[in-house]
Amino acid sequence: MIKVNRAVKTYGGKKALDKLSFVAKEGQIVGLLGTNGAGKSTALKAMAGLLRLNSGEITIDGMPPSLSARGMLTYLPDVDVWYPWMKLSDAMRFMKDVYWDWDEAKAGHLLDFLELQAHTVMQQASKGTRAKMKLLLALSRQAKYVLMDEPFSGIDPFARKLIAQAIVEDFMEEGQTIVIATQEVSEVEMMLDEIRFIHEGKLLLEGNVESLKQERNMPLLDILKEVYDGARI
Repeated sequence: MIKVNRAVKTYGGKKALDKLSFVAKEGQIVGLLGTNGAGKSTALKAMAGLLRLNSGEITIDGMPPSLSARGMLTYLPDVDVWYPWMKLSDAMRFMKDVYWDWDEAKAGHLLDFLELQAHTVMQQASKGTRAKMKLLLALSRQAKYVLMDEPFSGIDPFARKLIAQAIVEDFMEEGQTIVIATQEVSEVEMMLDEIRFIHEGKLLLEGNVESLKQERNMPLLDILKEVYDGARI
């Protein structure tokens, strides 16, 4: 279980996270939703142990991310982090050498499913192809927790729903927890169990997706728009 408890992170006096608290339980796909600048990426980086909070705490199975993340968690950032001269095969080899939970069979399956070529050079690939490469590298580990920051950015709309469905049906390990930070609600709604909707670093709404839609009798996007408009008044 990932627990975020009253997390505060400031940049130049501005709070990116403002006493943010939520839980991501095991075996769930949780959507961390919000507009640009809401604090989604900051929250994911803190959960991955890549930045230090000003106050509050984050624990992963009871331990701080700095102690638990490497062996339990995989993080897909919203920016390219690989050397541009690398081929996809180079990055796959690096992951295999560094992470004991790298699944070669899963990587091969994803290579075919995403229609990627192992010899493709990162620098020469289109934005959409690089996005698929990052998905392959993140999902080919058997990590207990998967953090994904705007995973479908750059991928054409026709492929997004197919990939989302595949993550749920084919590539999600039993008991695995996935947290997806995105503003593209309609693209991920079908795969989410729970949502955490944040604005200016604060939690505005949380709950089970289907329960929220039934209680309010409206689509998820309309619910979020209503809550967002109320927060801006």
